[in-house]
Formats: sequence, C-alpha cells, structure tokens
Amino acid sequence: MATPPEPYAARLDIDYPEQLDRRTTLLRLIWAIPILIILGLLTATGNQTVATDTGEQVVGTGGGISGGLWLATVLMIVFRVRYPRWWFDFARELTRFGARVGAYFVLLTDRYPSTVDEQSVHLEIEYPDVERDLNRWLPLVKWLLALPHYIVLVVLWLAALVAVVIAWFVILVTGRYPRALFAFVVGVGRWSLRVDAYAFLLVTDRYPPFSLN
Repeated sequence: MATPPEPYAARLDIDYPEQLDRRTTLLRLIWAIPILIILGLLTATGNQTVATDTGEQVVGTGGGISGGLWLATVLMIVFRVRYPRWWFDFARELTRFGARVGAYFVLLTDRYPSTVDEQSVHLEIEYPDVERDLNRWLPLVKWLLALPHYIVLVVLWLAALVAVVIAWFVILVTGRYPRALFAFVVGVGRWSLRVDAYAFLLVTDRYPPFSLN
C-alpha cells in the first residue's frame, strides 16, 4: 500500500455553512468595514516623511508588523538558529485572525470574525524544530523560490473573486453557497497559506505543493 503524504506544516479548513443569511450577505461590504480596519491597523505599512538636505521631502514606507516579524525571524534563524516560540505564537494567531476576517469577507461564513475564538475557520501551523527541520540559510531566498506560486496565485485569486461574486448572487436567491465554489475559494486560501508558511512565516523548508487540496 502506498504511504499517504505527510500533512503540510500549515493547514486550513472551513466548515461548510448549510444556510447563510441573505441580509448580512447583501451588506457584507459594510458589515466588514470595522474588522477590516482593525486588521489593517495590525498589518498595514506606515509612511514616514523625511526631509533631505536640499529641502526635498521623501516619503518612506515602513514594513508594518508583518514585515518586521518576517525580517526578525529571518535574522534569528540565520544568525542564532532559533525561532522564539512567543513570536511564532503571535504570527500564528495573527494569521488565524486574518483567515477569519478573509472567510467572512468572501462570504464563507456568517459569523462575525472573533479576535480570539476559532469559530468555523480551522487553521493549524506547526511550530518548527529549527536545528532539525530548517536550513539556516534558506530563509534568505525562500521569497524568491516561491515566485512560481505567486504567479499561479494571482490567476487563482482572480478566479476566486469571480467565484465570490457568483456566490453572492446565489446566496441572495437561495441562502446557500454553492459547494463547488465554496471548495474552490477555500482551496485558494489553503494554497496561499502554505506559500505564506514557507516563504514568510518560515516554519517549513518543504516546498508548497501546487494543489488546492
């Protein structure tokens, strides 16, 4: 018998809703604004205006929490061969929160995103044993090695956007999210999570599979 493949270090699953509320679906763009603002404050970059010697003003962009966390993790793995558990936990919980907000925004659930509870979005990321599982130099180039995935994901997310628009109309009529469209949108999110875990969260050296499953 063939040995089943080992589960990837980052996994996502979302419970399929049997019935969705038509009213909240209709106004989802409005209902989602407060939680999107909160997520944006946690992850968005910041701008800083700097005046040069000639008096010219230059606007520089900071990396935000996510960018700073990625860079700090790269430096820790490269120079100390360590991945502090406390900031892994922070990165994982921030990723989980972002997934709940994303699931709500693309109509996969009616439950307003919690900042604490798992709700219907089940996201797992395994904490790595850095000395055993990670190459200390690979974080320097992972973002580049993942380039083929970025290209594919651009196409997939455009298709997912179309799927969400179609699902929006169907939900308004039937109150149900078509299962095929639901599975596709969740699959694109799952693919994105694996790439994020490889290239930016840096929890695994295993190259992400090109798969929605």
